[in-house]
Amino acid sequence: MQTAVNTLMEAPLVSPDKTYADINKDVCNPLESFPTQKWWAVFGVAFIAFSWGAFMVAKTIATGIGTWGLNSPVGWAVDITTFVFWIGIGHAGTLISAILLLFRQKWRTSINRAAEAMTIFAVMTAGIFPLIHTGRPWYAFYWLFPYPNQRQLWTNFKSPLEWDVFAVSTYFTISLLFWYIGLIPDLASVRDRAKNKIRKLAYTILSFGWRGSAKNWNHYEIVCLILAGLSTPLVLSVHTIVSFDFAVSLLPGWHTTIFPPYFVAGAIFSGFAMVVTLLVICREVFNLKSYITMKHLENMNKVMLLTAMMVGYAYIIEFFTAWYSGNMYERFAFINRATGPYWWAYWTMMSCNVIVPQIFWFKKLRTNIKVMFVASLLINVGMWFERFVIIVTSLHRDFLPSSWGYYRMTIYEVAMLVGSFGFFFMFFLIFCRLLPTVAMFEVKSIMKQPK
Repeated sequence: MQTAVNTLMEAPLVSPDKTYADINKDVCNPLESFPTQKWWAVFGVAFIAFSWGAFMVAKTIATGIGTWGLNSPVGWAVDITTFVFWIGIGHAGTLISAILLLFRQKWRTSINRAAEAMTIFAVMTAGIFPLIHTGRPWYAFYWLFPYPNQRQLWTNFKSPLEWDVFAVSTYFTISLLFWYIGLIPDLASVRDRAKNKIRKLAYTILSFGWRGSAKNWNHYEIVCLILAGLSTPLVLSVHTIVSFDFAVSLLPGWHTTIFPPYFVAGAIFSGFAMVVTLLVICREVFNLKSYITMKHLENMNKVMLLTAMMVGYAYIIEFFTAWYSGNMYERFAFINRATGPYWWAYWTMMSCNVIVPQIFWFKKLRTNIKVMFVASLLINVGMWFERFVIIVTSLHRDFLPSSWGYYRMTIYEVAMLVGSFGFFFMFFLIFCRLLPTVAMFEVKSIMKQPK
């Protein structure tokens, strides 16, 4: 019995039958072979979704955002909901790559590369929505940045929407640097394997002349630790600042101090769910089961269970605070969420975010690929509805019943939402075809030395 327990606790992060040469061959195989039919099929679906979304966005910009279902009092809806959703998705990448690196957690090694790429593409996707929301982005986007200009006009630094610009752009810049610098040793390995002259030249340029010397590795480790140290507070600050878009207002349902930690926990929750979705696809499509093992996936499922409990606690505390405050408007806002016209959105959120993750208490379920894949999809459905519930149900019932309204999504907003997923998956699939999905040198560092 004790032997079985010890074996379970020491489950390998990499299949023990693999050698260093096998790692290079298996990870580089998708880069060096022609795309499979499965890859083309998934990429085709993503491209069609993106094209539909781009077409409807173009029509929206040409016509105006009157094509959306916005009304008075619901002035924010799917666009801001989806913006917050994608910013949250990007949190798991930095958490896995930076924070787990600082804590020397070895189980991050096979999954950090894909998680970091997910962060980059998620933030890129999120950045589209505030621009679309301006209605005429060619007139509006440059007003967001403080730069010397002859108009002598500056942005309003008191606005949390302006804080978003600085927080998200800083987060994206640091994450991009961290991701790319981590790629350099592996790009050099791909360069050394390349037989085609054009490929060899491309990877030579991308690897910045990496030679694997002691000096190279010393500089690499110093830079990675610095960027990890910079990234760690950004995990907490970015979604905290996004939550200020709501928390600094006076609107019932938004004006609450629990929003910053609540948003951060929810972001990590949804981000890890998306990482599980992507890694399950990667390990099945690109035959990476020996490197993205069940131990990696089980650890992430445990993190999701923990953050699900935190998110569920926040949902309960919101109701308690509304009751304890004695504010009739605050109390009505939360009762209306659960029993009002949008009850279906609220209970979808509760079911997916609180009830579904409870299956991860059972080892048999949290180590079942099909179960965790479906659960990760449902969790992100629930997390999108969480942002929808926060935004729409707090707006559609104003202080005066005469101002009440009901918001319905139009085909334009559905296309924008679908197109955002197409945009994200399109870039991620291209990444899997052109760059190593698994950090080869990090995986080698945790393997037992060959005899």
